[in-house]
Amino acid sequence: MNCQTYFFRLLARREYSAEELKKKGLEKGWKATEINETLEYLQEINAQSDLRVVEGMILGYLGKYGKPKIRQKCREKGIDNELFEETWEKLSDQTETEDLSALKAKVMRKYNLTQFSDLDPKTKRRVGNFLQYRGFNPFQVLKQWEN
Repeated sequence: MNCQTYFFRLLARREYSAEELKKKGLEKGWKATEINETLEYLQEINAQSDLRVVEGMILGYLGKYGKPKIRQKCREKGIDNELFEETWEKLSDQTETEDLSALKAKVMRKYNLTQFSDLDPKTKRRVGNFLQYRGFNPFQVLKQWEN
């Protein structure tokens, strides 16, 4: 099996970033020049695209996680920060308000809340931890939800 066939098999299952494919190719023992040539070819025929990887991650994680957490997950996959920011600006405006309302409903169900204006400190801390763990700024989100 050559490098190109291996990469096609991987990409048939799911999207991989170029950095992930490089790591997998090096683990298999192929030379860096062969890997780079194969990646260039795959990008020319649009079989591999970091943009699609970022779009998929943002759309998949938006609503579950905030921007910092999604950026971290993209960075782990070797995605350039500039590409992430461009894609974030393009996609987040469309879906962010819908996802925050879904998150608000989930928080209200989980903590048996009817409103956010008068939370006791213990519940406020728990909700803040819940939001912060998912990469949201709890102060901003709670302030937005209070109104």
